[in-house]
Amino acid sequence: MRKIYSFNDGWRFQKGVTETVSRENMADWEAVTLPHTWNAEDGQDGGNDYYRGVCTYARSFSVTGLPDGSRAVLEFAGVAMTAEVSVNGTRLVRHEGGYSTFRVDITEALLADAGAENLCVVTVDNSVNDRVYPQKADFTFYGGIYREVRLLIVSQRHFSLLRDGAPGVKVTPDVDTDGKCAAVTVESWQNAAGTVRYSIYAPDGCGREYWKQQRGKAGEDSLEEYTAKNASALIVEQTAVCEDIAEGVSVSHASAKLFIEDAVLWDGTKNPYLYVLCAELLDAKGDVEDAVWLRFGCRTFSFDREQGFFLNGHLYPLRGVSRHQDRAGVGNALTPGMHEEDMDIIREIGANTVRLAHYQHAQYFYDLCDEAGLAVWAEIPYITQHMPNGRENTLSQMRELITQCHHHASIVCWGLSNEITAAGCVDEDLLDNHRELQALCRSLDTTRPTTMAHAFMLETDSPLIGIADMASYNLYFGWYLGELDENGSFFDEYHQKFPERIIGFSEYGADANPQFQSEEPEQGDYSETYQCVYHEHLLRCIEERPYLWATHVWNLFDFAADGRDEGGAHGINQKGLVTMDRRLKKDAFYLYKAHWSSEPFVHLCGRRYGKRAVEQTAVKIYSNQPGLALYVDGALYAKQEGRHVFTFMVPLTGIHTVEARCVTSDGRTLSDTMRLERAAQEDPSYHMRKKENVVNWFDRETFDPTCFSIADTMGAVMETPDGAALIGRIMEKAQASRGEVAQATRGNAALEKMLAKMSLQSLLKQAGDALSEEEVQGLNAALQKIKKPIKDQ
Repeated sequence: MRKIYSFNDGWRFQKGVTETVSRENMADWEAVTLPHTWNAEDGQDGGNDYYRGVCTYARSFSVTGLPDGSRAVLEFAGVAMTAEVSVNGTRLVRHEGGYSTFRVDITEALLADAGAENLCVVTVDNSVNDRVYPQKADFTFYGGIYREVRLLIVSQRHFSLLRDGAPGVKVTPDVDTDGKCAAVTVESWQNAAGTVRYSIYAPDGCGREYWKQQRGKAGEDSLEEYTAKNASALIVEQTAVCEDIAEGVSVSHASAKLFIEDAVLWDGTKNPYLYVLCAELLDAKGDVEDAVWLRFGCRTFSFDREQGFFLNGHLYPLRGVSRHQDRAGVGNALTPGMHEEDMDIIREIGANTVRLAHYQHAQYFYDLCDEAGLAVWAEIPYITQHMPNGRENTLSQMRELITQCHHHASIVCWGLSNEITAAGCVDEDLLDNHRELQALCRSLDTTRPTTMAHAFMLETDSPLIGIADMASYNLYFGWYLGELDENGSFFDEYHQKFPERIIGFSEYGADANPQFQSEEPEQGDYSETYQCVYHEHLLRCIEERPYLWATHVWNLFDFAADGRDEGGAHGINQKGLVTMDRRLKKDAFYLYKAHWSSEPFVHLCGRRYGKRAVEQTAVKIYSNQPGLALYVDGALYAKQEGRHVFTFMVPLTGIHTVEARCVTSDGRTLSDTMRLERAAQEDPSYHMRKKENVVNWFDRETFDPTCFSIADTMGAVMETPDGAALIGRIMEKAQASRGEVAQATRGNAALEKMLAKMSLQSLLKQAGDALSEEEVQGLNAALQKIKKPIKDQ
């Protein structure tokens, strides 16, 4: 039988290339325990200067008592981005792709003497290249062995371990139209002919709490093995004969169809029921030589161009968040407890879907999504910039994603790419790459559709959009450019023009530094207050458009983007509803909780805006209760009935205690309290810039109308050679502070067409802190020296 051992301890780490590694020269290396990344600090501090290069990991190990004919296999759950594995000086495998599992059979490289000390060396490379994705994106590409490593000891006859890092077993449930019976097709691949026994067990519980309890009991056994042996009832069993292995073929295939009568459906967050499949490879005597356990769910789902998503025949609007896997001070080297904390926060906000961007996430997190009943969008890091030399890498990463994750009940679609046109045009090579990906997905999985997340500047009639089964758009009107209303009008125009297409809302968000607060929030101020205004509007936009198949906030958590330097933070994208360390939930988090969660609560916004230099202020409250009361200094101030958002205008005369209070339907009293103080003048720390923003300065001046100013559109200014040169320099400066993606969008014709319609004044407001006061003044002064063409005067 298969034995599994942790291989996380005892590693040594050295930055840079090490040509010859021995126990002697690695003695002075840094001692590390996996998971580990070398970019936990420099990948989050800004400057776009984090180390991208080669590093070396090494450890000694012994394999004692390896039975005759058994195989020793190392399993790497995630090494970013390219890994080469050697044992005792023999190079065994090279794997390109930083987010998927891969395995290497080390048996032949082991020293012959039992118990001898072997040396494993892993060379890891996250350097810039033109073939392994991602290379351009708005997040840090951490390097390291950042997920767990395990040593598997398996019998000579065993289920396939080396095919794409997959489990060697595939399970595909098909539920009949009335939801009563599930026909479960099981396939397996093994390295020898013979007999396979497939068994399905029905656990005596479901949901995350049940499976968490089983994990606690499992001890050294896997969760699936423990459940199959101790907490489940066998409901159906069937054997299949493995095909004979033909010449030139390394694995044998077997399959069978098992039927579950009166199947319990995996029903989203309501009832995420999971069955357990056990596949056992039998010897001639009927004894088990190897076994694999997988959990799966029986469900049906579909996508409608007018009504959105259906689960098990019922309308089930998908409303949720996106997630990056990294966190402050840790990078991407997460522990199981950190994954669980992320899931706790997703459950608290009440989301029923999560987009796991922009790469394959940890198997443990997909497991948690299965248990919680979340609908998952899973994707590969084919992002921002198409690379002609990277086609094979997109195909291999997609093949690994699907074969490793096929059994997860939570996954409802495969993402082919994200904003792949942001830094380039749509050409035939890009289109052909996507056609190959689409064909690959269809060949590997006929049960799930494909989708793409398109950049907002991609023309809606682009031939790229029709390749995937569904489409989604990333829109940031009201933040990066344009007005909030343009989000809704974009979708309405799209839906009217292409009524046959299924369309979703894959990204939307606004950066917020919780330090920044405002009585009069506006685009580009990075205030927590404007983030609330933005999301209130976008939630109304979404509610009015039920045809959106899914909507995903960008992002649940702030995440590292080392090229960014904006909004008072270095190296961080601050669009999260929760800070990167998971310690602070921004006010907008509670707006979504009010809309999505059934857990009664009340939340006062603006608690980090304690000193306000106004005679009266707006006190905003988010709650999922139908009514509440506001108390000021212990006395009832006012009551209000409403839905999700409650606003009271409260006079400020000194220091006040403000309390929001409500009584739930079951008689419980909920409350939230904060302190407000009337200040003589506004605290400058609340603002990224002084309140009298220099962008508005020109309103109080008299300009020569025959010359350009920041009141003119960018397109008009760019029509003159001097104006084009000036704007080019300014754009280069502004884009430099927004990371590699912003810089990579230079020359994007569709984006330039959008920007050309906007006034420089509007663009400068939305640019936030990208330009200083002096630079804005200097820009306007320079524009006043450029004569307008006669037709423009």
